[in-house]
Amino acid sequence: MTSPLLPPHAPRLGLGLAALGRPGYINLGHGEDLTDKTVEAMREHAWTVLDRAWAAGLRYFDAARSYGRAEDFLGGWLRERGYPATVGSKWGYTYVANWRTDADTHEIKSHDLDTLDRQWPETLEALGRQPDLYLIHSATLATGVLEDVRVLARLAERAAGGVRVGLSTSGPGQAETLRRALEVAVDGVNPFSAVQATWNLLEPSAGTALAEADAAGWAVVVKEAVANGRLAGRATLPLRWPNSAPG
Repeated sequence: MTSPLLPPHAPRLGLGLAALGRPGYINLGHGEDLTDKTVEAMREHAWTVLDRAWAAGLRYFDAARSYGRAEDFLGGWLRERGYPATVGSKWGYTYVANWRTDADTHEIKSHDLDTLDRQWPETLEALGRQPDLYLIHSATLATGVLEDVRVLARLAERAAGGVRVGLSTSGPGQAETLRRALEVAVDGVNPFSAVQATWNLLEPSAGTALAEADAAGWAVVVKEAVANGRLAGRATLPLRWPNSAPG
């Protein structure tokens, strides 16, 4: 992960704030660990986890606009502590549950220029700084975001301003999406240089493509390393995805 846009010794471990920034999240029953889900209580809980993560040596912290108040919690914590953390965030999903765990819809996906232009200043305000990594949230070939010349041009502007831009991937088409992103060019230059992808013992399909991104000098961030809790101690679901190969 070493690059001119990241610290010379880039963090090896990080903390994602998806389950810390909003009161409803798929987490295999771990939501029961936090009974008070008011904004104030969750901010305090997030700061406690962030403090312990920093004390344990974690230096990379990941948020997104759709993670409820994750950017706000993280930005406030960084301003209060003054830590020189490496920060990543993502655009493309909008949180719409209004802090309700019973909402029919929690987030809306949109990879268009209007969403990018709206969410970038929101991220700056919440974090109080530019993120080090700024990613398309769950990019897929189906959304057409990797072919949208206006979006790509705007991301090239962000990259020229010192932010390492890229994409996160999810689902069965991760490898194909990443390989397409490796081919993107704006005025002959690929603005992307970072990827965050699902990779774990149950879902290793993106491994070869991630190695290709690493060889190209991209920052590579692995998410869902414990398979959303399936590889954690309290997991009760079968240790195999429905479409995973036997073995």
